[in-house]
Amino acid sequence: MFTLLAVLQLSNDNDAHWRGTTTGFIATCLYVFYTHFYLLTQHAGKRKGKDYRLQFAVIALTGPLPFVLFYHKTLDFGQYSMHLVTTVPIFLFLSWLARVTENLVLNTIRKEQLEKQAVQAELYYLKSQINPHFLFNTLNNIHTLVYKQAATAPEAVLRLASLMRYMIYESNSPTVPLSREMDYLQDYIGLQQLRYKQAPVVDLQIQGDPAACHIAPLLFVHLLENAYKHSPARLEPGAIRVSVEVAADSLHFRVENPVAPNPARTLEEPGGIGLPNIRKRLQLLYPEQHQLDVSRTGDTFTVLLIIYALHLPVHEREYHLLHH
Repeated sequence: MFTLLAVLQLSNDNDAHWRGTTTGFIATCLYVFYTHFYLLTQHAGKRKGKDYRLQFAVIALTGPLPFVLFYHKTLDFGQYSMHLVTTVPIFLFLSWLARVTENLVLNTIRKEQLEKQAVQAELYYLKSQINPHFLFNTLNNIHTLVYKQAATAPEAVLRLASLMRYMIYESNSPTVPLSREMDYLQDYIGLQQLRYKQAPVVDLQIQGDPAACHIAPLLFVHLLENAYKHSPARLEPGAIRVSVEVAADSLHFRVENPVAPNPARTLEEPGGIGLPNIRKRLQLLYPEQHQLDVSRTGDTFTVLLIIYALHLPVHEREYHLLHH
């Protein structure tokens, strides 16, 4: 921009030396800017010691030489002094400003990358807690069936294999179709139902189109697991009520179950590691886009999870994730 202005002015004034003036000016600007920029790069992250000050002084004092040599072919101290106090300080400052700006941009990018890696590591850790927790409880159930030599034990093993296949392979994606998560939930219900001889103890109702939205995998299994865990040993058919409602831009998941008489158990810790785990995952995956309410009314325990803005574009989800 400086050069363009000089060329336009000198060419309009019919200056016979405008080519030499322009060339010298360009050479001085490039020399001062890039030598100082390179010097700052070499000393980045280091204390500016004697070597830096000496090299800086050399650049500042020799800055006007290209202009004087191109313009006059000889050393003109008047022109030399003029550029020493005008052009050289400007481009020393501009090179410093460029280096600071580059550092700021690079540090911001690195910070965002580290934050994203930290979020992904936290999600991976929380997600990895699901497998042993779920597997421990399910193997206990299968052990009971095998101990009783129940005919349903082989079916239980096959159902567990199907569930583990989903947890190990399919749930590695950031999101899955809600319909697939519902299939997983129904497989889990079928596995738990092997413990009961009467009609299904879970009444699962789905409203809306589950295939129309995607959610983070393995969000609901802990809530349903808690319902089984904290219900009485004997359950009537349909005692545990699960409803899933898919709205235009939100998802409502409600679980209601009867509460087993246990005065020592508090509402704040109804699910062991399950509920704290899911709270952390929701804070990371859906910051300011979810609502998790846990309540007890009489002998009924209710958990309501609402996830908003399910149809946000992917880049907006990533922005929210990084920001929070």
